[in-house]
Amino acid sequence: MAVLTVRFVRCPNRHLLALCLAFGIMTSWAAAPVAADPTVFAVIGDFGANTAGESSVATMVKSWNPAFVVTTGDNNYSSGSATTIDQNIGKYYQEFIGNYPGTYGPGAGNGPGQNRFFPILGNHDWGTAGATPYLNYFTLPGNGLANSSGNERYYDFVAGNVHFFMYDSNSIEPDGRMLGSVQANWLQSRLASSTSTWNMVFLHHPPYSSSTGHGSQPDVQLPFQEWGADAVFSGHDHTYERILLNGLPYFVDGTGGAGLAGYDFGTPVIGSQARYNANYGAMRVAVDGGTATFEFWSVAGGGQLIDTYTTTVPEPATLALLAAGGIALVGRAKRGRRA
Repeated sequence: MAVLTVRFVRCPNRHLLALCLAFGIMTSWAAAPVAADPTVFAVIGDFGANTAGESSVATMVKSWNPAFVVTTGDNNYSSGSATTIDQNIGKYYQEFIGNYPGTYGPGAGNGPGQNRFFPILGNHDWGTAGATPYLNYFTLPGNGLANSSGNERYYDFVAGNVHFFMYDSNSIEPDGRMLGSVQANWLQSRLASSTSTWNMVFLHHPPYSSSTGHGSQPDVQLPFQEWGADAVFSGHDHTYERILLNGLPYFVDGTGGAGLAGYDFGTPVIGSQARYNANYGAMRVAVDGGTATFEFWSVAGGGQLIDTYTTTVPEPATLALLAAGGIALVGRAKRGRRA
């Protein structure tokens, strides 16, 4: 089949392929510049309960020397109260928190880029009207970091070559959580405009989960992959689970310190690859250029690797307009993944 001569148009972001195709023949996408050094961060969820489990997780997380900590919500059990927030969070993680208002140490400082703790709201954080203690306690995403949402209930920030999207999945979120809501439209728009190599979404309620505690939450089964997400993290169920749907990894990470009882596994959901609920734990994520490695560690035995998953961004894709009027890929464009 003959190949026609085509006009070359570079697309700045692999997530904008459809838009590039709509306005010209796209021959390749240009990946955003990547960080010179790997970005290592920790993910904790359902943790803020001032328990021995939380203490063990915090000790393990700090041993990794992460650049920052991201949460999947339920930071302050059991009702998001101002009287418990510092003992549930600052007691264990004050050195990561910018503009720290508590009493357990000096915090991370107040200068630009010094905040290293990025939470999202869980249902327990909304237990006090307006989630006021949470919003008063944190400065999000932190001094010197741009946030496109205009509020701190949900927000985004960029660290290294990763764009983080912190989504409030609670049903009482004023801007909504379902498809078509103000918040969902914000997420869709920001994912579409991202120029980062990696786009990672964090929310409390799991779109998919095999746990009998809460299980999958259809209200937040948004088209994350279509919008441009590379990984989705959640909590709510006090388990760890890795689910792969159409090549997109979903992680449930809710074993950060609150009780584990009552969160058994039922029939595995479609795509469930790994499940764990025997002990407390956290995720360690390392992003090195176009490669990301996701690990889940249990506190058992002082730290035990339970699951690891590695994925790579696709190589630049080359497209050609065929004589028959179709568009074909020339070269590789499929994301490589390995467990």
